[in-house]
Amino acid sequence: MIPCKKTVKYQFKINHEKAISNTHHIHPILRSHSWTKHSEFWSHSSNSPEVNKNNLQKAIDGLSAKGGVIYIDPTETPYPINGGIILKKNVSLVGVNAATPRGTAHPTKPQPVGSVFEITDKKNVFITVESATQIKGIQFWYSKQTHKDPSKNIAYPATIKLSETSTQGVTLNNLTFYGEYLAIDFKAHPGLISELLTVEHCYGYPLSGIFIQIDYCYDIPRILHCHVNPAIRRAFLGRNSNAIIDAVIAKKTFAYSIEHTDNAQLMDVFTFGTYGGIQLGGESYGQLTNFNFDCVTVGIHKLGNNSFNRNWQISQGSIIANAGTSVKDIHPIIIEGMGHTSLSNVEAFSGNNPVLTNLGVSYDFMTVKGNKKATISMFGCRMRNYVSKEPLTVSNKNALIQTFGCIDKNEEIFDY
Repeated sequence: MIPCKKTVKYQFKINHEKAISNTHHIHPILRSHSWTKHSEFWSHSSNSPEVNKNNLQKAIDGLSAKGGVIYIDPTETPYPINGGIILKKNVSLVGVNAATPRGTAHPTKPQPVGSVFEITDKKNVFITVESATQIKGIQFWYSKQTHKDPSKNIAYPATIKLSETSTQGVTLNNLTFYGEYLAIDFKAHPGLISELLTVEHCYGYPLSGIFIQIDYCYDIPRILHCHVNPAIRRAFLGRNSNAIIDAVIAKKTFAYSIEHTDNAQLMDVFTFGTYGGIQLGGESYGQLTNFNFDCVTVGIHKLGNNSFNRNWQISQGSIIANAGTSVKDIHPIIIEGMGHTSLSNVEAFSGNNPVLTNLGVSYDFMTVKGNKKATISMFGCRMRNYVSKEPLTVSNKNALIQTFGCIDKNEEIFDY
């Protein structure tokens, strides 16, 4: 055992005496750190949301200068807590949960259990992150949010947002969002460039349709293994109603969006029941691979504002574009503007799904719009269940497109 050092960790607990005497549940890496009784930092499930918020902020403030971890103790009753929290530099919030994509569940109450923040604050972003911070293993529960009647949707501020400074080095890992409106808002200002933002193993179903948005991150943002699904609260509350899903689609937003980025890395991203899968902005480039956009109106919307480096390599993915009421609006892929798009082993098909309004078909496989030169290469793409005569709808006369080994809806080789 490494000798105990000065405290670099506070506990956010209900029963602190038990935690101090029984530390077997602490991650082994953290066992070398001592436990010091700082009662002003303890928060309880019986406290008011404002008291818990103030206590957590004090704990964060006390750790920022030297760095450390605040452990969010698992409880039977979630912590009611207000927003407006600032996660200051060098501090991590760590709970016990892996991502819980159908929800944890209390045995007798319609609520989650574990490391859970219960959020009802309608005015403030829940937590704003500064540089060199981490949030891991926590559930965010909006307990007043509807799951049946879209007229009662509450447009909460973002759960997690970048600070109003140049933010560099933020890691979000194993987070679950229940009833959020916008989960992760990593849109920076043009003069406050962010860098090295990593979002991994995060699950939710945002009622705005926006799960993760990143803007002005010029050093490799990463979205890895993230999942958007309307059944996220099913274990303790039941699934979102058809009307809720239709209302989310009607927002005409994208679950993921990337803008003003260099070499963005997107791997194993999923969405179900949102208008759009992902929007790749005109000032972005990078790689998107191993994805599935299910029951969407538009799977991928790729834009480009120059021909030098507004290029995306897109591979190993599946798109089921069927959502909405007008077939002419339903496109697995839309490419607009300049730059190059490489599509490799991307499949699109459609069919009916009873949990949302849909037509069971798409208009085409890909629509190419604009009037400036764009280049597109397609290899090994499988295209079916579209109603147009040809899988490609090309209104941009300056687009250069070539296909290799692609199969159309008639199971014939498609050459373009």
